Amino acid sequence: MPDPSAEGRSATAATANATAATVTATTTAADVFAGLLADLREEGRELDSLVGELPEPAWAWPTPAPGWSVAHQIAHLHWTDRAALLALTDAEGFARMVEEALKAPESFVDEGAAEGAALEPAELLARWREGRAALDAALAAASPDARFPWYGPPMKAASMASARLMETWAHGQDVADALGVPRTPTARLRHVARIGVRARDYAYAVWGLPVPEGEFRVELTAPDGAGVWAYGPADAPQRITGPALDFCLLVTQRAHRTDLALTATGPDADRWLDIAQAFAGPAGRGRDPQGGGR
Repeated sequence: MPDPSAEGRSATAATANATAATVTATTTAADVFAGLLADLREEGRELDSLVGELPEPAWAWPTPAPGWSVAHQIAHLHWTDRAALLALTDAEGFARMVEEALKAPESFVDEGAAEGAALEPAELLARWREGRAALDAALAAASPDARFPWYGPPMKAASMASARLMETWAHGQDVADALGVPRTPTARLRHVARIGVRARDYAYAVWGLPVPEGEFRVELTAPDGAGVWAYGPADAPQRITGPALDFCLLVTQRAHRTDLALTATGPDADRWLDIAQAFAGPAGRGRDPQGGGR
């Protein structure tokens, strides 16, 4: 992917920021939310295209997540879609689901995936598709700023949609890796990147480390190479630069830092690249190095 000069990055970021300001002035929150839901649908459709016609034996193929097959990945997405649907439509039912999870906090995620993976592939696929459709309808009926219960603090409907997109993309990456299918990164990654940036302080907290003062500057080359997604103050001394795809692979822990073309400036930013995670819960073990940067 292109790696623009500092001058070029600044100019591109300025143009992107000016464009964003214009869009904000003419676009309603409802329009933004509708676009997010459209991206979530498309992310699901892309993954569906990978598994929809898989022969039954391929559902048992191992993925990069230890102990998880292709079926486990889809079963996990179905399980979390169902949890999100309950949170949106049945607060009491969701509370009961949380109570069950708290009985086995270290294993309930694996157990949920294993339960779904034990189904016949056709049945699992049908349930995942039905769950996606039901969740889409529930999200579309919700106000973007309405808050709903979750595992931890309540989440806005828009945040829940973003989180579902992130998980669908990340687990879709595991499936694609298992099948040996290259994926073309899209502009939908901006949702994943934004979560990764916003989750910086959480990552430090999970590791029991002091949270750095001030924001970092993050400049990511868009997947089409035509622009830069910029976050944080332009003059921040702690900086991360590199391809948006690589940043998303890092914060979802789908690739090891040494296999990615990300550059850190400053000791705090450098530490962040070792611990970053965009998902809730304990720190994951990440992925082993595969042999050097891109």
